[in-house]
Amino acid sequence: MRKVDIGILRATRIKFDFIGDFTLDGKPVPADNSVFIEDGRLCFNGKGYSALCFKPLTDDCSFVLHDVVIGVGFHWQRFEDQTFKGELCLVVEDGEVRAINRLFVEDYLVSVISSEMSATSSLEFLKAHTVISRSWLYAQLDRCERVENAQLGYENDSEIVRWYAREDHHNFDFCADDHCQRYQGMTRALNPNVARAVEETRDIVLKYDGKVCDARFSKCCGGVTERFSACWEGVDYDYLQAFRDCADAPQQPLLTTEEGAREWIESVPSSYCSTDDKTVLSQILNGYDRETNDFYRWKVVYTQSELSSLVAERSGIDFGAIEELLPVERGASGRIVKLKIVGSKTVMTVGKELEIRRWLSKSHLYSSAFVVDKEFAPNGEVQFVLKGAGWGHGVGLCQIGAAMMGENGYSCEQILSFYYPGSVLEKI
Repeated sequence: MRKVDIGILRATRIKFDFIGDFTLDGKPVPADNSVFIEDGRLCFNGKGYSALCFKPLTDDCSFVLHDVVIGVGFHWQRFEDQTFKGELCLVVEDGEVRAINRLFVEDYLVSVISSEMSATSSLEFLKAHTVISRSWLYAQLDRCERVENAQLGYENDSEIVRWYAREDHHNFDFCADDHCQRYQGMTRALNPNVARAVEETRDIVLKYDGKVCDARFSKCCGGVTERFSACWEGVDYDYLQAFRDCADAPQQPLLTTEEGAREWIESVPSSYCSTDDKTVLSQILNGYDRETNDFYRWKVVYTQSELSSLVAERSGIDFGAIEELLPVERGASGRIVKLKIVGSKTVMTVGKELEIRRWLSKSHLYSSAFVVDKEFAPNGEVQFVLKGAGWGHGVGLCQIGAAMMGENGYSCEQILSFYYPGSVLEKI
């Protein structure tokens, strides 16, 4: 059975507690511990190490990491103490201590599906998410073996286009945050349906044309899913299509034009992910996700001075006073792929969707599917009104849409065939 290394936390000092018996180089270690950097090495119990690996003696042992950062850079960022199974490995990374959890893939998945969404979600949705999380993992490991030094964007005098992938990591396979898949240990895996979902789908993945699917997913598509190339490198997959997130599959609107995008975003069409049922959402979303109530349609307002200061801080470029935000290219879901920012000093086009969201928010905008209006504030200052749709990149499975399908009686197989058309379920 395959193991993976998950990067959990990096800090100048890391504190951790062992629950049960752990060993270092075959010798028992204390229950309460901390590791810090001294002279470029890991300092533990007064000794220096280049790396450390603490191993549990039995399967029921676990460890607690203190002050783990979750939601890094997003509006829900916070610290938590989290509990993990498996091995705890520590290495030096950029002058700090990096904590890595090494464990079996299936144990990893038990945490992922209860970290990405609430463990109280329907069993069929949990099973569907287990399959796509497992598929994404194996697809990325295969990609890692095939792709070295992958291009993650380009820059020139007029454009900065970036996207983000797991190739950003070097000391471990995956990170524990939204950049890869949320992994918060056993902290939220309390519902027995979580273990059942993993066991009933053990070793099952989605395949298309004989290959494991790169099964992407996001929180809320906003009513139309997006193509892969709108968010990452310029390739597309037949199983990651753009379509309406709706049972009766009405004709998909043309959202690549400004007129079409505005009409769509300023309306509230019926979709699986269009719900404000707090009772159902409380069964689907983890506590910190429920702080976001306006995920299907949302609005953000900046004064010209606020926007100019924000963009300068987030981009590192002095645009002067921001005068215009002009969409250059939109994807099939209405998400902006490239945005021209016109300032009194500089004009620059930025892409793709995540970089746009980073530049236009102190954390991240919910999505890049938005239209822009310039208005006057009560004090006479120009303000920019961003009206948007959805939460995340919109590619592949829409988590809230799929969870609502599960609540309405759809099976795991029906959910997966809807969001990944043409794919098949196979054991690896």
